Amino acid sequence: MAFNPVTLLILFFLSLIRGATLTPRTCDPSFRGPGLTTYDVFLSFRGGDTRQHFTDHLYKALTRAGISTFRDDDEIRIGENIELEIQKAIQESKSSIIVFSKNYSSSRWCLDELSMIMERRTVGHLVFPVFYDVDPSEVGNQTGQFGEEFAKLEISFKYQMERVEGWRRALKEAANMERMVLEDRY
Repeated sequence: MAFNPVTLLILFFLSLIRGATLTPRTCDPSFRGPGLTTYDVFLSFRGGDTRQHFTDHLYKALTRAGISTFRDDDEIRIGENIELEIQKAIQESKSSIIVFSKNYSSSRWCLDELSMIMERRTVGHLVFPVFYDVDPSEVGNQTGQFGEEFAKLEISFKYQMERVEGWRRALKEAANMERMVLEDRY
């Protein structure tokens, strides 16, 4: 039986989430924020590249499978502080799926999310990168079109080089993880 990539990703992720255990450190409310975990999955993606295609299919499949999923356009209400709501959602999620695409690195929002997500790995936060129509080596090394977009953003943040270096480290780390690589057809 053949599965499409979204189904395979869901099945894989279900096996991780269902088998995940919380350590005393990940249960520490001061680290995770107030209350219990709100989401099973936080989706990080560049809207213009994948929102209407792959990410939308993925989101619908996750929610149909009963996996509580944060997607910014569904969970943040008008008037709320977007940055704080995203930080809160990442802290209150058990795991993240990062959908890298050609223009992901053109967004400081995406790169800030990525940095927060990768920091959470130290406390058991599960992370699964998906490389959608972009080569993982281009992400890790910031080359090709991905690198061109990153270089443009880097110029805008030339006075915040510590932040830029944090993005570089997070990109390299994510590119070297177990992952799924997909061409632009979903």
